[in-house]
Amino acid sequence: MATPESPSTARMIDYWLGGDQHHPVDVQAARAFESAYGPCAAIFRSLRAFSGRAVRHLAAGGVDQFLVFGAGVPAQGNVHQAAPGARVLYTDVDPQVAAVGRTLLAGLEHVDYVVGDATDLESIDRAALDRILPERAVRPVGLVFLGLAAFLDDPALAKALDAMYDAVPAGSMLAFDFDSTELAGHPQALAMMGPAFHMREPAAFGALLGRWTPTADGIVPVARWRPDGPPEQVPDAFWGGLATRE
Repeated sequence: MATPESPSTARMIDYWLGGDQHHPVDVQAARAFESAYGPCAAIFRSLRAFSGRAVRHLAAGGVDQFLVFGAGVPAQGNVHQAAPGARVLYTDVDPQVAAVGRTLLAGLEHVDYVVGDATDLESIDRAALDRILPERAVRPVGLVFLGLAAFLDDPALAKALDAMYDAVPAGSMLAFDFDSTELAGHPQALAMMGPAFHMREPAAFGALLGRWTPTADGIVPVARWRPDGPPEQVPDAFWGGLATRE
């Protein structure tokens, strides 16, 4: 595959997580952002750790099938690694990222990666859904929706979350996160995100969950969601939690 001319958020995150699925253009963009904001690797490691804890919690409760939106590069402790043996379908709207994902996951049983848009569930290949998640209509599904909320306005986000609620049976759970207003304290970095970037207060995001019911853990900075030990000392850039489909 040709070296891309434009950076990818997914590959920038791979760089921050210490992976090897990124290109010089992604490193350049990541370092430019850090010049305006500060070091980011610890923040994204904390977010990936939250994802792992949430997935392990769901797996411990009997959830063994996951649909992942905006999955990015499926390495560095992603869902299939946090829940070994589970059925996992990764999706991303970027065909190049999805192609990298398929290569990395080749040979794994019951795990695949397809192009799919979280705001249009019909865009996800039905054959892949049937192959990887054949019981998605009758048994609880773990939905992983991380890193996407900032790129959707309120109506689009609420509509997407509502469609996800209707797409899975009772007992399914949603792992979610969103960008807090912490980035507002770094105006140069915020400007790099562009006008379509959306920060939210926790109370505002809670309203957008619609019919999804947050667990008793609430909506908290991701480093403080059921930490395995002392929470990571990172900025509260991302908040999140789990929510249940009644």
